[in-house]
Amino acid sequence: MIQYDSKFTGARQEPVSGIVVRAAGAGDLEAVEGIQRACPEAAHWNVADYLQQEFHVAVVGNSIAGFLVLRTVADDEKEILNLAVAPEFRRRGIAKALFLHSLETFRGSIFLEVRASNEAAINLYKAMQFQQVSSRVKYYENPTETAIVMKFHSC
Repeated sequence: MIQYDSKFTGARQEPVSGIVVRAAGAGDLEAVEGIQRACPEAAHWNVADYLQQEFHVAVVGNSIAGFLVLRTVADDEKEILNLAVAPEFRRRGIAKALFLHSLETFRGSIFLEVRASNEAAINLYKAMQFQQVSSRVKYYENPTETAIVMKFHSC
């Protein structure tokens, strides 16, 4: 378990202190499913499947504030499958803490897809040094939408 203090400069609300990022487990699935339901822009997959991937939660006090799911593609490449923060914790450094935690033991490229209409997420990823590398037309369903493919590379 690693503790972070949020200093994300783009935050509109007061940053959260004492964010704890830890590996997720079966006991976290109900809270993760609740966050996923509250975030229509996030991918909505079976949360139990996340246990088969690299899966982290951010905890603030006694609440799970957000989660991150990554898939290892190669030794030097990962893909973010899902990143979501509960609405009441948004713009307070939770997503950044989850992302930074994933970089602690990994060097290489991280890819993700994000809905073209999800400007808040795109701006967050750009602030974390992701670059747009391509797009995928009609990638998303309900509603049909283009995905922006973004890449981060750590040295």
